Amino acid sequence: MRLADKSTTMQEALSGLGDGATVMVGGFGVPGTPFTLIRDLVRLGLRNLTVIKNDANETGMGIDHLLASGQVTRLITTHIGLNPRAIEMMNSGAIEVEFNAQGILAERIRAGGAGLGGILTDIGEETELTAGKPRIEIAGKRLVVETALRADVALIHAERADPFGNLRYVATARNFNPLMAMAADRVIAEAERIVPLGDLAGDDVHTPGPFVDHVVALGPLSEEYAVVRR
Repeated sequence: MRLADKSTTMQEALSGLGDGATVMVGGFGVPGTPFTLIRDLVRLGLRNLTVIKNDANETGMGIDHLLASGQVTRLITTHIGLNPRAIEMMNSGAIEVEFNAQGILAERIRAGGAGLGGILTDIGEETELTAGKPRIEIAGKRLVVETALRADVALIHAERADPFGNLRYVATARNFNPLMAMAADRVIAEAERIVPLGDLAGDDVHTPGPFVDHVVALGPLSEEYAVVRR
């Protein structure tokens, strides 16, 4: 059986996305963040986006470009403390921010990828993080219902890919990327290198190709990627 060649351009990979889309973005700070895909999403000019990402990056980097261009109306995240613009926009009501404990965000995404409706947890009970969320009681224990998260598209960063979309991450750049690759209707991976089929050893495949729809080759890495240069 001949495997599909999913390599394409940034423009083609992002085509068809519309206003109001929900976008998952991999990364933890800099490692694993698809900065080039984010830049192309800014150029696309979509509005009213819901962005799901662990953090809001820093001023002048990553998610901050989407905030500066006014494209985001809702941010589902764990913290925004390194981005003064995100804090100002939240406090002024320009964007809605939904905070999660970091492990809860990961589990909600994992549940979305596994086809579950949500998870049950006592984490955050009786705190602002779970205000207004439904509760159930099991065996005398009160639990918060955290709904699963899915997205229209996931933008992820890989160190290496093959044309079929098998992906390899490096070190902490693995973070949210594998989870998000399972929890979106369309998965676009930017890769520092695209290697021929068969060049990735089985143990080096962290996200299997069937989860990936498009693979885009990166050129020279911009300054935003500086701390992950190897």
